[in-house]
Amino acid sequence: MYPEHLGHLPAERAVTIHQPVPLAPVQAAPLVPVQPGGIPAVASIVLPDGRVVTGYAINPVQPEPVAAKPAVSRAAVNIALGGIGFGAVCGGLLLLTTFIAALTALITQLITLAAVIFGGWIAVQVFSASGHRDGTTVNIRKAVFKRNHFHG
Repeated sequence: MYPEHLGHLPAERAVTIHQPVPLAPVQAAPLVPVQPGGIPAVASIVLPDGRVVTGYAINPVQPEPVAAKPAVSRAAVNIALGGIGFGAVCGGLLLLTTFIAALTALITQLITLAAVIFGGWIAVQVFSASGHRDGTTVNIRKAVFKRNHFHG
């Protein structure tokens, strides 16, 4: 086993402890003016303790302009458009109901016409049958039913 596992450190592994050193407060120094143009110039700031900090000057971020509210609210526009759409649909529904009513009247007239023609054909068959003597005619004058038997 290694000695560090037993709680002992070898001499070559001595621990060095560093204590933090507090920084002196920094006062803002005047900025070096930036050259006009597309590429910003490198600016340098001299701190009160004599140190020089160099870097690019950054323009402050401009806030986005607030969008102006429209004179009419979105809800009012949506309601108006809904009313226009409803009016257009009502016109179509009126045409649809008119079409359905006309189709119903046509079907009713066709059924009535079929009933008249079929009824006329049946009437012709019934009334014309009495004039024909082609079939066998059976005349029953006296019919006696006894014990479910027919005696003529």
